[in-house]
Amino acid sequence: MKHTLLCVFISILSMNTIMAQLPHDQVYMNKNIACGALMYGNSSWTNYWENTLKRDNPNIGKLSTESLGAMIAYGITKKINALVMVPYVKTQASKGNLMGQQGLQDVSLWLKAQVFDYKQLHGHATLGVSTPMSNYVTEFMPMSIGIGAKTFSARAILHYNLPSNLFISATGSYILRSNVNVDRDSFLNGERLYNTSTVAVPNAFNAMFRMGYLRKENQVEVFAEHFSCVGGDNIRRNSMPFLTNDMTMTAVGAYAKYQPKSLGISAKVSYVLDGQNAGQSTNVTVGLLYLFKVK
Repeated sequence: MKHTLLCVFISILSMNTIMAQLPHDQVYMNKNIACGALMYGNSSWTNYWENTLKRDNPNIGKLSTESLGAMIAYGITKKINALVMVPYVKTQASKGNLMGQQGLQDVSLWLKAQVFDYKQLHGHATLGVSTPMSNYVTEFMPMSIGIGAKTFSARAILHYNLPSNLFISATGSYILRSNVNVDRDSFLNGERLYNTSTVAVPNAFNAMFRMGYLRKENQVEVFAEHFSCVGGDNIRRNSMPFLTNDMTMTAVGAYAKYQPKSLGISAKVSYVLDGQNAGQSTNVTVGLLYLFKVK
């Protein structure tokens, strides 16, 4: 029944953000230049991994998560950029009686900086924070729109330029997540019962390898990505997901952007190959981009 497996869908939402630049790439806005973006995303799955058992759920059928996001990237300097994203998320199941949820999810802010430049090798670092924008229900998985935790993330990026505008890039990040208060007096984490309404959400890490072509307005790349929680328990047999679950996924995908002048378009598609406590989702995002100068 997962994202919901929600942690996974949220990670997809944050990792696969589409704009003229991304928190995990080597693209920067020049000083006082901004890029606004409107994105539509759709993520869906029918099969999921209950712990390591791959199965479906007739009470859910196909779970779809739609998102409409507004974001902006701004050049503080040529080598330091700020990025902000606000998503509206809606979930829906094709079968059963579980009611879909919708609303504003979490506002995210990243600061990205180039930390070294040696010949064709470049190093970058990204720091990010996020916090819920609304009082959405966090424990109604897989229909919840978010996990409700405040987060802090740190990401390192290594980028190497190849001949003919080709490149390879590797990133690694660690995500710290706050506790979440739920509307219950106790909960199970593994085999242990906790008599409290405060849930410790597992931290997570993410790694990505990218290779592609980048030249001014044109960008095409393929990628492989791995996301995993640090610790946590498993979905119990025929039970619903919970905030304490150890959610893991490995996905592959492709990304393309075309922005000849101020107006541009972008698209990304990815597919989860393997996972644990996660949905085998197909994810598609399209974006409309607009560059402008800030006086």
